[in-house]
Amino acid sequence: MKSNPQIEGFWNVAPKIKKITFEQRGKINIQLEDGRLILVPVSKFPSIKKLTPLQRKKWYLFGNGFSFDDSNEVYHLEQILGNFNAYKHEN
Repeated sequence: MKSNPQIEGFWNVAPKIKKITFEQRGKINIQLEDGRLILVPVSKFPSIKKLTPLQRKKWYLFGNGFSFDDSNEVYHLEQILGNFNAYKHEN
């Protein structure tokens, strides 16, 4: 589908993570490169919840996902957005 200036929204924009913060207690704030913000309960990610505030600050991008220096897990964007078929990172 081509972008149509008559239709508003995010058409044909692949979501990419820009920044992750934990400013609100119990929430993961994910900023996408296109300006969208996603606020997710950290309770949906028990392995992140176990990390200390200092450990959570040491995150890094990994493909179209992210991880933390003190974690063995990689969290993919489709886990955040909840629609694997629409946002899967591999073909």
